[in-house]
Amino acid sequence: MAERSFEREVQDLKLGDGELFRGEGILAITKALLQSGVSYVGGYQGSPISHLMDVLADAKDVLDDLGVHFESSASEAAAAAMLSASVMYPIRGAVTWKSTAGTNVASDALSNLASGGVTGGALIVIGEDYGEGSSIMQERSHAFAMKSQIWMLDPRPNLESIVGAVEDGFALSEASNTPVILQVRIRTCHVHGQFVAKDNRRPDFTLRQALETPVRDTGRIVLPPASFIHEKEKLEKRWPAAVEFIKARKLNEVFGPEDGEVGIILQGGMYNNVLRALQQYGLADVYGESAIPLYVLNVTYPLIDDEVVAFCAGKKAVLMIEEGAPEYIEQALNTLLRRRDIQTKIAGKDMLPMGGEYTAQVLAKGLGTFLETHARLLLGNRPPLPDPSAVLDDPKVKALGAVVPPRPAGFCIGCPERPIFAAMKLVEKELGQHHVAADIGCHLFSILPPFNIGATTMGYGLGPASASAFNVEADKRSISIMGDGGFWHNGLASSVGNAVFNKQDGVILVVDNYYSAATGGQDILSSRARNPGRQTNNSITAAVKGIGAKWVRQIDRTYDVAKMRDTLREALTTKEKGPKIIVASSECMLNKQRRIKPLFTKAVKDGKRMVRERFGVDEDVCTGDHACIRLSGCPSLSVKHTDDPLKDDPVAAIDNSCVGCGNCGEVAEAAVLCPSFYRADIIHNPTTLDRAMARLRGAVIGFLQHRRERRRIAFSA
Repeated sequence: MAERSFEREVQDLKLGDGELFRGEGILAITKALLQSGVSYVGGYQGSPISHLMDVLADAKDVLDDLGVHFESSASEAAAAAMLSASVMYPIRGAVTWKSTAGTNVASDALSNLASGGVTGGALIVIGEDYGEGSSIMQERSHAFAMKSQIWMLDPRPNLESIVGAVEDGFALSEASNTPVILQVRIRTCHVHGQFVAKDNRRPDFTLRQALETPVRDTGRIVLPPASFIHEKEKLEKRWPAAVEFIKARKLNEVFGPEDGEVGIILQGGMYNNVLRALQQYGLADVYGESAIPLYVLNVTYPLIDDEVVAFCAGKKAVLMIEEGAPEYIEQALNTLLRRRDIQTKIAGKDMLPMGGEYTAQVLAKGLGTFLETHARLLLGNRPPLPDPSAVLDDPKVKALGAVVPPRPAGFCIGCPERPIFAAMKLVEKELGQHHVAADIGCHLFSILPPFNIGATTMGYGLGPASASAFNVEADKRSISIMGDGGFWHNGLASSVGNAVFNKQDGVILVVDNYYSAATGGQDILSSRARNPGRQTNNSITAAVKGIGAKWVRQIDRTYDVAKMRDTLREALTTKEKGPKIIVASSECMLNKQRRIKPLFTKAVKDGKRMVRERFGVDEDVCTGDHACIRLSGCPSLSVKHTDDPLKDDPVAAIDNSCVGCGNCGEVAEAAVLCPSFYRADIIHNPTTLDRAMARLRGAVIGFLQHRRERRRIAFSA
């Protein structure tokens, strides 16, 4: 199940011509696809576009009414390959994923798609996961557009511009027979606003028509000699066609005064932050009026030479605001102006950071430097803005850093992956450290305290493949980890198949939490849920056995730390050759809580007897060594001071965020720690028997407490 439902918001997708659509950027993109007559949509979930996939899944009825086919693709490569439907037929299709990680996976299909070209509009909506909210390597998608000649749109972050970019993207693709990338940043995806809706359009040409009237053109297939013709066609036909379309539609925009001593060229996605930075100098207002000419690149590739030259001509200097490295656009600007013998000075990465997110603060500093150098009069007689980086040198800030402990990202409360790594720490204590190859997913948090497990991560589902070089005779085996999402995405063939084929002797641990949990809890092939639109409940164990794995162990409850430890020990010490595969399965606690909490609340409200488990720590028994915390790391495990004068250290304590998974007690037992954990059952709507048993237990406990107190008094007397 996805992390949230868009059932209510989906109703807005039915709005018709002239009605006002209010909502989030992701919803606006979905509405724009439907207004554009899209025939099919696919994609692979991942921040910041996960919600786009969730919206489409929740909008099944709307899509069905329009005849739009939607699929949750097995990977980004599968999604990109889906666009082949637009190669031979005048069918509009769109796919989506996070970038640059997803674009890396999809690049083979994208290269072939761009080479042969398309007949129908092909739109690739990529979530540019860059900057402080990112979870991946800091790279740009621009390089993919350049290398494969795929046009790239980067609209201003407001709903009207986003919707316009979707509609223009399809038209541009058809006009130039070229796929188009629509790049949306994190803030663009989640910006709120409004736009005037249009009627949804049924596809002009349907997938059914394509199937029933097949077309074949070998000139579109990437095979010599056609592949050489494709290159010539790209440069001589598709590029000029795209340039003419962009100029005619005026997709790029100019704001501010017509003339000026200096100007700013910026990516469309940077527009809001640039305006905020200009406002700090009094050079723009809240309505978007700028005192400096702005040339906004809503199309960042290709550049429109004539527009650039017209903007730069007659100006002393122009600042190129281009987020991320390398400075592809800045280099292109310099080349263009030198070839046209225009001497306008181009500033960019010499005044702005080479890498990192361009927040309003960062831009304000760079703009200040640019204006001080080339247009001092625009700054007026005002003091310079404070340097944001100076805050870090403040003694008070440094003192705070010494007191407040760092809070690295970690597993959720009750996460079923935590006991897996606790078991690994226990095995490490017995057998020593092993090389551990990590993977993409929640389990990657194991590299941080308290577990500190994992040496490398090479890609989604590639954990075991990244350990393949260690398939040599040694006294220790490698351990590699991947999640169930990574397993079905890429790991079955690239990791497990590779290990079986090459007779690798390492240990492969597949963490199965029933969902693609890290991307929002979407269903995958091995999910246990009964999904009416998907075939789930496909066994990971059966899959690995089906490609030849012999040593396979299934653990159906990861919270059994002792069993996890023993199975890992067996895998690392057995004399049996070949890959040792452990599938460790338990439901993601976040998704479990989303699933059971409403059911539990309803049952209590209906008067049914319901039991909720909670765990606690007996402070009289706890020794205060905190080994349980070091082996668990659960956020609900904390410490508190006790009144016992014989205990200097605070004892362990469990706060109210506990979800009753029992991992703390399992860890304490498996590691032979102090037996201080206890379980308490909270009974809602208790029966007569429950009340009677509670009175009986209270009487027995009270009797024992009184007897102990009498003995203590007698002894002290």
